[in-house]
Amino acid sequence: MAEIELKTAPVDFRFPTTNQTRHCFTRYIEFHRCLAVKGEESGECERFAKYYRSLCPGEWVEKWNEQRDNGTFPGPL
Repeated sequence: MAEIELKTAPVDFRFPTTNQTRHCFTRYIEFHRCLAVKGEESGECERFAKYYRSLCPGEWVEKWNEQRDNGTFPGPL
C-alpha cells in the first residue's frame, strides 16, 4: 500500500485569517468542479483533493459527500 504524504495547502491570500473554514469549503468545491470539467480520470484535480483533505475535518467531508449524493449540497458545484 502506498504511503500518503499529507501537506498543508499553500497560502491563499483570499483567506488571510486563521479561521480556515471558508478556505476548506472553497477547496472542496474547487476539487469537485475540476472533476466535473476534467473528469475523474484526470490527475489534474488531485492537488485540490490534497488541499481540502489537509484543511477540512473528516466529518465535514463525509457530510458534504452525503449531501452531494442526495442532491442537497449547499454549495455551487
